[in-house]
Amino acid sequence: MIRFVVGPGATVVPDIRRNLPGRGVWVLGYADIVAEAVKRQAFSRGFKMKVTASPDLAVEIERELRRDCLQALSIANKAAQVVAGFVNVQRAIATGAISALIHAADCSPDGVRKLGQCLRRRFGDERTKSTVSPFRSEELDLAMGLTNVTHAALLQGAASEGFLDRCRRFEVYRSGSSRAKGAAGIVWPAENVESLRHVETERAGTQDG
Repeated sequence: MIRFVVGPGATVVPDIRRNLPGRGVWVLGYADIVAEAVKRQAFSRGFKMKVTASPDLAVEIERELRRDCLQALSIANKAAQVVAGFVNVQRAIATGAISALIHAADCSPDGVRKLGQCLRRRFGDERTKSTVSPFRSEELDLAMGLTNVTHAALLQGAASEGFLDRCRRFEVYRSGSSRAKGAAGIVWPAENVESLRHVETERAGTQDG
């Protein structure tokens, strides 16, 4: 879920890290749901006052979530939980102590294939380890303070898990939500968040079944 607060000029401000002051309202964390909330002017009902939400709010949030992922990658790198470079990634796979691989979105498919083979040899199935690849090489360069990063491995640790959690949130946001379709445009006050989570969990169970 994504929290929103009222900013200067009665504008709707996304609180990606859930730490901004003020009364908040919550929207299911999917781009299509946020866009629908803007279209239906649901934020004014949620805040019980006239507020203005940018027509590009859903796109702005995607950019913020992307930035949040890369900041988390930078933190993991500073914690020595990321290794970059094809050979270094191969060595990390051989140790078995990895959480995931990162492939730049613009990297060569051949490198992805070869590292997949390394995963299969080490773990029996390359799918046993997550692969993260929504970021371009230049974005990985900036996050890690390196150049030409096309492949990297996340070593096991809290900082790596924090990065993966943010990536999952980012991918879920971009995926859209067919099972939350009935809640489109609904903005939930803070006191209703727990009940909404319960409802969404039940929906998920029904959909999966």
